[in-house]
Amino acid sequence: MSGKLAFVLSMIIFGAVGVFAKYIPLFSSEIAFWMSLIGACFLIVIFIYIKESLTKRSILKNKWRLILSSVALCGNWIFLFQAYKETTIANAALSYYFAPVLVICLSPIVLKEKLVSRKILYVCVAIFGLFLIVQSQGTGDSKHFIGIVYGLIAACFYTALTFTNKCICGLKEPENTLAAFFLCFYILGTTGFQVMTLSFKSVLLLMTLGIVHAGVGFLLFFWGMSKLKGQSIAILS
Repeated sequence: MSGKLAFVLSMIIFGAVGVFAKYIPLFSSEIAFWMSLIGACFLIVIFIYIKESLTKRSILKNKWRLILSSVALCGNWIFLFQAYKETTIANAALSYYFAPVLVICLSPIVLKEKLVSRKILYVCVAIFGLFLIVQSQGTGDSKHFIGIVYGLIAACFYTALTFTNKCICGLKEPENTLAAFFLCFYILGTTGFQVMTLSFKSVLLLMTLGIVHAGVGFLLFFWGMSKLKGQSIAILS
């Protein structure tokens, strides 16, 4: 499978995250935890099946990048899911996908990629579109505005995740496992686990998020990312 096709398929999968997350009655951090844990278990099974191995040397070589990437993934999910709860799915998704603008703007600095004029035009159009989204909410409904802000914060974490993973060498999608580890301590210190209160329908939605979005989605996402330049990633997003 080509890098572009894999990445586009991952974007299609991620595009449906809000439809599931919005209707799971858990705190955003706990949704992110179970999503990452289920996704990690799914990927471990896949890697065992295809006989993919991790070496201690490759892990130690990338340890700080892995930690930063996992923290970025945690922040990305927490703020994105909170955005879905605070505003409409459309507003949350559109503000979140302001991230490609940030990737295009920063890629010449971080990845040393040349920025061509047409991509500058794309950035300007995206900024204007975001302005129209915020303006359409008016000043009287602060809830939508807060949701859009959460979406933008998630976009910043997504940008950090993109750049960090472009610098990881010799490892394939290890972030879910570490993200679950960090989120577990965060939840224990804040809201506590509420998963036992879920209905059967909500459990199915959570399983779908974990297997399809955190498992299949991120497998395609990082496979495609490894084959593409930063600005191509941004535009395809």
